[in-house]
Amino acid sequence: MIRKLIEDIDGDIVECSDGDEAIKAYETNQPDFVLLDINMQPLDGLTAAKEILSRHPEAKIIIVSQHQDDQTRETALSIGILAFVGKDDLTPLRDLIIKKSGQSFSGKR
Repeated sequence: MIRKLIEDIDGDIVECSDGDEAIKAYETNQPDFVLLDINMQPLDGLTAAKEILSRHPEAKIIIVSQHQDDQTRETALSIGILAFVGKDDLTPLRDLIIKKSGQSFSGKR
């Protein structure tokens, strides 16, 4: 679902199944954005985000999660992520990526 929402935005998409893989993929690809879910095993998305940001403070990480309680959001934002988007409404994700990329985009969805 997320892939369909953003696949026409300029750039490649690399999918990872867990936080360790996401950290390695960031090191290899140096992407413009990282989208992480909190629920990943064995290494969760918040821990992966913290590790990526400790090595690359310029990384633009967006948490996309079904866990949207205030404490989870505050924890995510306190580690330095760019944004937190709930899975129940992904519509802000596309605009956020376009806006934060600093590029104008007028592609068709």
